[in-house]
Amino acid sequence: MSATAIEKVNGYAPEPRFDPVALAEADARRTEADAKAEALRIEAEGKARAAEILAVQEAEKQRLANERTAVRNRREIAEQEAKIAEADRKRDEARRAIEAARKAEAEAAEQAELEHGKREQSAKSWRAAALGFAIVCAIVALPVQMSAFWSPKAPWLLIAPLVLEGGAWVVLKGAAAAVDDHRPHWHYRLIAWLLAFIASGINLSHGLAAFDPATAIGTAFASLAGPGIWDLHEHGRIRLRDGKLTRRERRAQRAAERKAAADRKAAEERTKTERETKEKVAAERAEQLAAARADEFPEVWDHAVRLAAALGETTVTEPVWRRAHLDVEGAEPGESVDIIRGRNMAARRIAAARSEAPGSTPQKATKAQRDAQVMPRPAKPRVKPVPPRRTKGDTPKFHPAARSLAADAKRASITASIATEELS
Repeated sequence: MSATAIEKVNGYAPEPRFDPVALAEADARRTEADAKAEALRIEAEGKARAAEILAVQEAEKQRLANERTAVRNRREIAEQEAKIAEADRKRDEARRAIEAARKAEAEAAEQAELEHGKREQSAKSWRAAALGFAIVCAIVALPVQMSAFWSPKAPWLLIAPLVLEGGAWVVLKGAAAAVDDHRPHWHYRLIAWLLAFIASGINLSHGLAAFDPATAIGTAFASLAGPGIWDLHEHGRIRLRDGKLTRRERRAQRAAERKAAADRKAAEERTKTERETKEKVAAERAEQLAAARADEFPEVWDHAVRLAAALGETTVTEPVWRRAHLDVEGAEPGESVDIIRGRNMAARRIAAARSEAPGSTPQKATKAQRDAQVMPRPAKPRVKPVPPRRTKGDTPKFHPAARSLAADAKRASITASIATEELS
């Protein structure tokens, strides 16, 4: 039993003794604890700083995102406002255009109504003036005619001037009725003018015999002027009804017709020139093509000439040439035995070149019929199975045609290989 234990048993504690190893260990533990605490503090401060920096970055990102969102929202709002403003502007322009069109239409209608009213007023004035002038002319012409027909023995002859003047006016009224009914009116007007000339002749002859020349000429003119002015009024009404053109309009229409005829003639001449040029170019090309065919394919060309004569053609047409080429070369134009043989040889060289790698011999082509002929292999299981026992005849034999095709393919491959070796 140790001294320390004996002292504890005796009831008193030993005095502490100086232990440098324990003190060093305690200092080391304390230093380690302090280092760990410092490391934890530094780590905590770093995490806090990193969290603070991350929070600042996140806040900055959020601020930028909010600004971008705000800018995008403002842009969208501005675009919407611009679209609304553009729609409002277009609507206002459309409204103003409609109002302007309505105003222009109303002004045109008002102007047309005013012009129509002016025309009606002018027509009424012209009709009243013509009628009044005709009445005045009749009043002026009647006395001389009545004087010419006056006879104490036959006073009833005074009715003759009234018959002449009245007959002319009755016939003119008949002409007006014919115009309104769209009937022929020339004979009414002819009879009216005949009566007017008779009355004018009576006034002129009697006025020269019984009165002075001025009276004779004046009354003769009055007999013609009255019906003439009224007939002029009716003539204008007829032209307006029939829609006849004025002299200026007829002159402009004739000028337009002459211009149209000149343009049409120029267009026809231009078309004729273009057609002749095209025909000339086509004839030259046909001659060049015939010469080239005769030089390049003399046998085919001779046969084509004979064939064209046999078929009743004056020249070697394209169908005749195709048939002649097919007869001589056995193929359509552009094909021949040499061309087909060369194409096949080139195809074999290409196939041989594609089937070999650089520095190696041509590889054997895969049997294309093997996959369709032989059953596919099953998937490899995780546990190695027992291989099946093969028996004779468990796989169907290849078809004779397949064997023949495989032999042909093998021969073609060998030929291509030989050709490749010869070329190399």
